[in-house]
Amino acid sequence: MYYRDEAAIERIASGVIDRTLPKSEWTHAGHFAAALWLCRHRRDLTEASAIRGLICRYNEATGTANTDTGGYHHTITLASMRGAADHLTSHPENAPLHVVHSALMASRFGDPNWLFAYWSRKCLFSVPARRDWVEPDIAPLPF
Repeated sequence: MYYRDEAAIERIASGVIDRTLPKSEWTHAGHFAAALWLCRHRRDLTEASAIRGLICRYNEATGTANTDTGGYHHTITLASMRGAADHLTSHPENAPLHVVHSALMASRFGDPNWLFAYWSRKCLFSVPARRDWVEPDIAPLPF
């Protein structure tokens, strides 16, 4: 999914913040749209504890339980936030976020399996990785 303007990206992020985004729009592309917007406009919400709270509250509002097997995943979230922040720095400061997002989705991050270059499935889907940050067990993140 690609977004055609800045307002579309902001709508995704705002919908997560105020818990009104339809669950069907909380896709791989939607996660990165929100991440980019937060990195640019709400850095206060990108810290580990803040992003955990934000996503857990959104999940609960959309009927998704945050458990050891579903819902919020801390390692995936932090890795994705770091990837989004790094990608954002590769564009001019005033680049439209929908353009940045399109480039991000055309990069390795567009593949929902990008994390498996760094983590084994066993490690990434472990309870410790869901609850807290777990370092990659295959290769270090490049950012």
